[in-house]
Amino acid sequence: MKKKVYSIIVDHFKSWGVSHVFGIPGKSISPLMLELDSQEIEYVLGRHETGCGYEASGFSIGSRGIGVAIGTSGPGGTNLITAAGQAREFNLPVLFITGQPTMQETGRALSQDSSQFGTDLVKMFEPVTKFSARIERGDLLPLYLRHAIEKAYTGERGPVHLCIPFDVLMEDVEEFLIPLPQYTSTLVARVVDRALSMLNEAERPVLFLGKGAVMAEAFEEIQTIAEHWRIPIVTAPGGKGAISTYHPLYMGGYGLGGSRHAMDYMRSGIDLMIVIGSKLCDMSLSGFTEEMKPKKMLQFEYDLTFAGKSVAVPTEIVLGDLKSNLIHVIQAAGAKRRENDYALLTRPVFEPNSNTEKLLTAGDAFRALRSALPDDAMLFGDAGSHSFYAVQHLDLPQPGTFYFDEVFIAMGAAIGYSIGAKIAQPDRPVVCITGDGCLLMHGTEISTAVNHGARVIFFVLNNGRLDMVDKGMSYNTGRSVGAVYEHALDASGFAASMGAKAYRCHHTAHIVEAVAEALNSKVATVIEVMVDPAEIPPILTRLLSLD
Repeated sequence: MKKKVYSIIVDHFKSWGVSHVFGIPGKSISPLMLELDSQEIEYVLGRHETGCGYEASGFSIGSRGIGVAIGTSGPGGTNLITAAGQAREFNLPVLFITGQPTMQETGRALSQDSSQFGTDLVKMFEPVTKFSARIERGDLLPLYLRHAIEKAYTGERGPVHLCIPFDVLMEDVEEFLIPLPQYTSTLVARVVDRALSMLNEAERPVLFLGKGAVMAEAFEEIQTIAEHWRIPIVTAPGGKGAISTYHPLYMGGYGLGGSRHAMDYMRSGIDLMIVIGSKLCDMSLSGFTEEMKPKKMLQFEYDLTFAGKSVAVPTEIVLGDLKSNLIHVIQAAGAKRRENDYALLTRPVFEPNSNTEKLLTAGDAFRALRSALPDDAMLFGDAGSHSFYAVQHLDLPQPGTFYFDEVFIAMGAAIGYSIGAKIAQPDRPVVCITGDGCLLMHGTEISTAVNHGARVIFFVLNNGRLDMVDKGMSYNTGRSVGAVYEHALDASGFAASMGAKAYRCHHTAHIVEAVAEALNSKVATVIEVMVDPAEIPPILTRLLSLD
């Protein structure tokens, strides 16, 4: 039986379990908008296409499935590119669909032309996606859609892009259905044997966990390896959510926002560094010195591009799906957890106070936030000092509850990610950790949260500046230029204007009270935390060279 291309595409969304699609409408994609409504898939109207792409990505995390963002031709498509780059860094299967006025008139002057004669969206998406193509005829849809979905789900997962012209959407083609792929990897025995030898022979090893470990949800496997071989753990900024911070083997964060305990252990003569899901970028290795170099490394990674290249020591690379490969190693070793030996540490008691004589520190703000949140709250860290403070000070009782990227680091991304995740998991507390600078970029998405019932808690550290830039520039050059706002943002007033509940907090008792009320609120809540603008964030191990 034949159906319209737009109808077949939405049929696939339905079969893939996509309950919400994110975007801003336009003529070239209007058939998709109408069909989404007909098939009772909620269309989430964002305030900016970049924010829509972030929301689709957060939905992918929250649903553990595919996210979908749709933008019209021309600028609607270009606005999605940053979101695709951030999704790529999180290894998220997100389908970005953009429009084109018409295929039959391509080559003539067209408004918002997205073809090779105008703003070539296919080429522009190529560096930030795993697959980018234009479907120029309806009968090409089955193959192109299959290619896109297979690329999104195989190997290192990631976003894909399809540009579909208006007249192609309107074509009649034979009905078909492509299921989401199921992917596993297998290891050859030689690699498993080598990995086991290295683990068994190590005398002073360390587990170094990155964002990839969080995205692979390899929490049980990591604990099994750590406890079986009794290996201390440190985390890169993006890897913080890979292990409970109360686990006795956890040494703390490393790199920006890292702990002195972790730094000291790394200096103690490491003979084997087991890296799981980290590219070992400059943010992750910030402060890394020659004395910290291990004798050798065992690196679990999806992709060879950066593996074995950041630290010049002999490196054995275990390539492929992280979780599957860790399971292979555990099974080969007969490894077991030692839960009786590694009971979680006692949590510190936090006593909130209403003292306003001293300016509020970021550390106290995060300790107050943690004390008021349930253990399973999902937290998203935005780009800036606020998240590196969180890396340093925010305890995580449960793994898999903190998402942060230190590689692409798009400002304002966490705002959209938290909205998409909350839409996917409406009954779970979701918190966006952000700052005034990020809010000025994508804070209007709070209106999206209000209008679509996403009861996110936006925890905004406000110090009237782009703090990471201001402090880093001042430290490295002696002065700062262009990083301080002459008129600071009134974040709570801004939020209230969009219909959100809003609080402005100057002490920890008010933070605890505001979070408690936000957890029971029927709308999104913005908690503006007025922190000390002179406080020095934990970023100064990142040196700036002007040579």
